[in-house]
Amino acid sequence: MLGLKLPTDPRWVNIVEKNIEEILTDHAYCEQKATSTAISLIVSFPEYTELVTEMTALVKEEISHFKMVHDRIIAKGWVLGRDRKDEYVIQLIKFFPKGGSRTTQLVHRLLYAALIEARSCERFRLLSEELKDKELAEFYRNLMVSEANHYTMFLGFARQYGEREEVDEKWQQLLDFEAEIMKNLSKSETIHG
Repeated sequence: MLGLKLPTDPRWVNIVEKNIEEILTDHAYCEQKATSTAISLIVSFPEYTELVTEMTALVKEEISHFKMVHDRIIAKGWVLGRDRKDEYVIQLIKFFPKGGSRTTQLVHRLLYAALIEARSCERFRLLSEELKDKELAEFYRNLMVSEANHYTMFLGFARQYGEREEVDEKWQQLLDFEAEIMKNLSKSETIHG
């Protein structure tokens, strides 16, 4: 369903199991960054009324996810750690050239967001199926559904605002590029790494 070209190595969950505090901190910051992305799209493309409306709702949802993750951290007696660089995203956003028309820039940002949400969804599915902590597994199962909805929303907007055939071609190229990135990841206790 997600179209990802390279699935996550299931052994990634073993790394996560040994580092729950780290994965929760990284996850909290992923939710915060998702909130920031939605706000940035509103600020950068205010003339797209339907996009602004959906991003406004997404801001509320993503910040509520941040709170849910933060609450879990607190419940375990931990504190939110410091943010760290997301190597996955750093590498991913090198794919499309900078510049171009406003529409091109919007489509590229939407495709990046769709792919990040798709990979998050895939990772949350793995966590929901493989974590020994059943309460945490259920938590990730519930979030997986949201991530799938976000992925389809971003991809839908890219297809709506860009030329469909061109957008689909770029999407496939981005998926191929992302698969190459993933070959060197799945070795750390981060949502994307």
